Amino acid sequence: MKQKMSRRYFLGRVSAATLLSSQLAAFPAPGLAQDRSPSSRLNIVNIGINGMGGGNLNSVKGENIIALCDINEENLEIKGKEFPDAKRYFDFRTLFDEVKDIDACVVSTPDHTHAVATIAALKRGIHCYTEKPLAHEINEIRAMQKLAAEKKLHTQMGTVIHATDNYRRVVELIQAKAIGEVTEVHVWCQKGWGGFAMPTTTVPCPDTIHWDQWIGPAPMIPYDPCYQPARWRGYWPFGTGTFGDMACHLMDLPFWALNLGYPKSVEATCPTDMDPMLCPLDVTARYEFELTDPDGKTRTLPLTWYDGVCRPEVIAEKGLENLGMGIIFVGTDGLLEADYGTIRLYPEAKFADYKRPEPSIAPSLGHHAEWLESIRQDKPLSLCEFQYAGRLSEAVQLGAVSLRAGKKKLLYDAANMKITNCPEANALLARDYRDGWSLD
Repeated sequence: MKQKMSRRYFLGRVSAATLLSSQLAAFPAPGLAQDRSPSSRLNIVNIGINGMGGGNLNSVKGENIIALCDINEENLEIKGKEFPDAKRYFDFRTLFDEVKDIDACVVSTPDHTHAVATIAALKRGIHCYTEKPLAHEINEIRAMQKLAAEKKLHTQMGTVIHATDNYRRVVELIQAKAIGEVTEVHVWCQKGWGGFAMPTTTVPCPDTIHWDQWIGPAPMIPYDPCYQPARWRGYWPFGTGTFGDMACHLMDLPFWALNLGYPKSVEATCPTDMDPMLCPLDVTARYEFELTDPDGKTRTLPLTWYDGVCRPEVIAEKGLENLGMGIIFVGTDGLLEADYGTIRLYPEAKFADYKRPEPSIAPSLGHHAEWLESIRQDKPLSLCEFQYAGRLSEAVQLGAVSLRAGKKKLLYDAANMKITNCPEANALLARDYRDGWSLD
């Protein structure tokens, strides 16, 4: 078993590195920002500058980077050489107290500190780009949406694939009824952020790492190198497993194509007992959404998420390609299978001569450029602003709540942000913050 877990972890890390490389290659620093005169450049601060944070920093580097923040001083030293005029901080609270004239902020920290950093910026009237999922807790997501709307700020969640042409073409096909009315959706990803163990020995924290700031609002636990740079995703205080890593990318497509709102219910399961600290492997989450058809009738749309070794049965039933990740729309007149770069319509013979609709969704300016130009022009150019991204993230995190509640089916009253059939699960929609940390 130990050997199997080790191999799964290795494959997950390889997959993660491959995805990260391909995403960052697809979205280099946008030309719209690179050629600006100094007077028109935005003053930007970056919180979290390693890994995906480094990619995000690269994508806004044509602006005026005035401050860098990271809990690891080695990261600050490396990136500081590239941006010698930027002030350096290991605590974003100090950054916001000291740095003035900030136009925009990029938050690329682990999930559990997304909200405290983002809300600190929003309260100061700073436009925000925040990595996915938008926040660790559902009450945090709602607070971020509310504040961004009240202050009329331009926001963006880090779902870089939303800017690709392939996703646009899928949306057009679904909305053109190429496969008829969609009756069910399946979304899967082979990655497995979970099945880890808690450290059993004590390791001194290096002087270059500010552990208290890394823990942030979460319960304090001793430092261990196992949590960094990415395995924190498999521990409930900091991440929400493969859900939190990948569902915002893949469930984004049906959310966009079908204009989904909040789910009516979710039931997440896995083959192992639940642990209060450890995210599980091989999760299946069954959602129910309500759709309104053109004739005004409402119907229930099932959407199922699978990760690790789990796969939709329809793959084998229909003889479809067993991709490492993807989305299948099942319609009354056929099936559509897609991933980041491909689209397949089934039955193949039926669609051999099918004329796809002319592109109607304009090409993206570039994922980061949409946000930057929204700020510069004060126009809503971003397609993943917090009002949309929050609904998506909330659905994703409800799957995690179902697991943590004991793998129960939860009925959700989104208007009141309340689980109606499992009162104890409502406590999992928020968390108690450690002393010194709050959203206020």
